[in-house]
Amino acid sequence: MTATAPGPTAPAPRTTPVPALAARAASVGGSPVRDILAVTSRPEVINFAGGLPAPELFDRDGVAAAYQAVLAESPGQALQYSTTEGEPALRALTAGRYAERGLPTHPDDILVTSGSQQALSLLATALVELGDTVLVENPCYLAALQVFAFVGARVVAVPGDEHGIDPGALEALVAEHRPKLLYTVPTFQNPSGRTMPLERRAAVAEVAGRCGLWIVEDDPYGELRFEGDRVPWIASRPGAEDRTALLGSFSKVMAPGLRLGWLRAPAALRRACAVVKQAADLHTPTINQLAAAWYLTHRDLDAHVARVAAVYGRRRDAMLAGLADALPAGSTWNRPEGGMFLWVRLPDGYDAAERLRAVVAQNVAYVPGAPFFAGAPDPATLRLCFVTQTPEEIAEGLRRLRLGLA
Repeated sequence: MTATAPGPTAPAPRTTPVPALAARAASVGGSPVRDILAVTSRPEVINFAGGLPAPELFDRDGVAAAYQAVLAESPGQALQYSTTEGEPALRALTAGRYAERGLPTHPDDILVTSGSQQALSLLATALVELGDTVLVENPCYLAALQVFAFVGARVVAVPGDEHGIDPGALEALVAEHRPKLLYTVPTFQNPSGRTMPLERRAAVAEVAGRCGLWIVEDDPYGELRFEGDRVPWIASRPGAEDRTALLGSFSKVMAPGLRLGWLRAPAALRRACAVVKQAADLHTPTINQLAAAWYLTHRDLDAHVARVAAVYGRRRDAMLAGLADALPAGSTWNRPEGGMFLWVRLPDGYDAAERLRAVVAQNVAYVPGAPFFAGAPDPATLRLCFVTQTPEEIAEGLRRLRLGLA
C-alpha cells in the first residue's frame, strides 16, 4: 500500500461581521424603570418602583369564566384570525362606555390594540416623520419618550405646574417649532399623579384647534378615582373633536396580561393606524378580545373598578400618612385623587438616583424622577407607586426609606 503525501491545507473560512443594528435601535436605551424592577424583584424588597396593579385584586374568577364561556360557546371564532380593527362586539362595548360618560362614540371610531402602548406606537408611526417635533409634558410617561425616540422625533417639553402643561407656553412652542402632535396623560399622570383641570383642558383644546396640532390623550388611569369628580376628556372639548386620538386600556381595570387597549381617533388617522397594525401583528388576539367582551356583558366591571379604587385609596392614604417621617425635612409631595403614583421632590442638593443604592440596601425601592424629563431633569425628584403593597407593608417600606435617605 503506497502512502499518499498530504495535500495543501485549505484556508480557514474568513468571517465577516454581520450588519450593524439600525441606528434607532442602537441609540435608544432601555427603560430605567424596567432595569430597576429587575434589580428589586427579590421578595424581601418592598417595591415602590413598579407600576403594576395589585394582583390580589384581579377578578380571577370572572376572567376565568369569560375564557371558559368563549371557548365553550364559540371556539372556532375564538381561536381563529380576526380583523385588524378588532372584534365588533368589543368595539361596540368600548364605544358604549364612552357614550355613557358623555363622549359620543361609534364602534367604528375604535381600533383595538395590544395594550395602549401599541396604540401609542401606531400613532407615532402613522404621524411622525424623522425629525418632526413632538411636544410632551414635563415630566412625561417614560415609555412615550421611548416611542418618540424610536421614530426619530425631536421631543420638546412644554413647561407646566402642578396642574399640568401651561396653555400659554404650549401656544408659544407651537409657533416656534410647528410640532406634529402634543402627547399628554391629563388624568392621574404617570409619573406625577397630577390631573389637568377642566379649564386648562379646554384651553389646550382651543390652542390645538386654532394652531393646527394633533393631541394624543392617553388615559390608562382615569377610572381609578378615589375622590372628587371625573374631569371630561380633552377629546370632548370644543376645538379638539377632529384632532384628538384618545387612548384607553383594560390593563389597570381588568388585567394587564390580557394586553387589550384601544385608540379612538378620527377616521383618516384611525385607518392609517390600522394599516400600521397590519404590518405589526395583523390583529390583537381574538380570544382575549372575546373574553373581554363576554366579561363586559356578563360581569359588572364598574363595580369591580370601584372595589379596586377603594383599596388603592386606602393605600394612598397610608403612604401619605407616613411620608413626613420618611422623607428629609424640606421634601414636598402631592396628593393625587386617583391613579397609582405620587411625586416627591427631595430638598435641593439631593440626587434621587445617587441615593437609590443606599435605599435598595434597606430592601425598599423607588424610581428616580430624572429619566421622566424630556427637558432639563430635576435630580431631586422621584416616583412612588402606592397600589401594590398593603398599608402595613407601606408603613414598613417608609421606615426603610427613611433609613436609606438618612
